[in-house]
Amino acid sequence: VQLQASGGGLVQAGGSLRLSCAASGRTFSSYFMGWFRQAPGKEREFVAAISWNGGSTKYADSVKGRFTISRNNAANMVYLQMNSLKPEDTAVYYCAAEETYYTGRNPAEYDYWGQGTLVTVSS
Repeated sequence: VQLQASGGGLVQAGGSLRLSCAASGRTFSSYFMGWFRQAPGKEREFVAAISWNGGSTKYADSVKGRFTISRNNAANMVYLQMNSLKPEDTAVYYCAAEETYYTGRNPAEYDYWGQGTLVTVSS
C-alpha cells in the first residue's frame, strides 16, 4: 500500500487542522492505521491509531481529548482532526499502515509509511 499525507500548515496556538492520508490498494480496510510525528532533534513518536473497521482507537496521552483519528474505508482515507493545537505539537506528521496488529503504538510495527506533512503551531 502507498500512503500520502496532506493537510499540514502553519496555525496559531489554539487553532485546528485536519490531516488526511490517502492510501492506494484494494486491501486498505485490512490495515491498522496510525499517525506518528517527529519534531526536530527528537525521535518519532506515536500520536493515534485506529483499527481496521474504526471501532477501536488509541491516543498518546499528550493529544488525548484534542485529536481525533478516523477512517473511511470506502474512500481509502484516514484522518487526524487536531484541535486546541499547542506549540509543542509542531512536527512532521506521518501516517502509517500495519498489516499485523501488535500494540499499534510502536513505529517499528508498521509496514508502510507516507512521506509526512509539516505542522507548525505558533505561540
